[in-house]
Amino acid sequence: MTVATESPSQDKRECILSAALELFAEKGFYGTAVPEIAQKAGVAAGTIYRYFESKEAVVNAVYQRHKQMLLAAVLDDFPHGGEARAQIHHFVSRVLAFAGKHPQAFKFLELHHHAPYLDAGSREVEATVMAMANEFVEQNERAKVLRKAPEGVLCALVWGSLIGLVRAAWEKRAEINPKSEAAFEEAVWAAIRRET
Repeated sequence: MTVATESPSQDKRECILSAALELFAEKGFYGTAVPEIAQKAGVAAGTIYRYFESKEAVVNAVYQRHKQMLLAAVLDDFPHGGEARAQIHHFVSRVLAFAGKHPQAFKFLELHHHAPYLDAGSREVEATVMAMANEFVEQNERAKVLRKAPEGVLCALVWGSLIGLVRAAWEKRAEINPKSEAAFEEAVWAAIRRET
């Protein structure tokens, strides 16, 4: 039996992407220089340009990879035909699990999701995510399950609250555990559901 292994070029590319994720999450795009990425990745600075045209190409590769990972985590076993409450539960639990498992990726995505250096591919991934979120809201507003609000408001409320909770946990001002997650989810649901 043969075991598939990564080629040296794939390995170097992965090292570059891993180093870039760490540095971009810590120092931001503008605070990170290509030689720093190369040093952290253990490659020569010129090696980066064999795989990526520019620092912008590196940040977009990192962005698209981790945004798609987050989307895949949310969509895995998503209760598409279920009630809105079950869908919110799934969304909240999957995002918090992703943030716990991939804190650097989550921080990176939050720092970069509206950046001017994101290319068409990155903006397309973000647009796909937002279209799905807006569709969920519109469908459940029409069904009178969610409160009516101007476009983007309910999505911003849910996402902003998630970011706030994750940041509070990073800063040791809150703890994410089953009890706090359930309380958070209930508060989010109370904020967006239509009052009967």
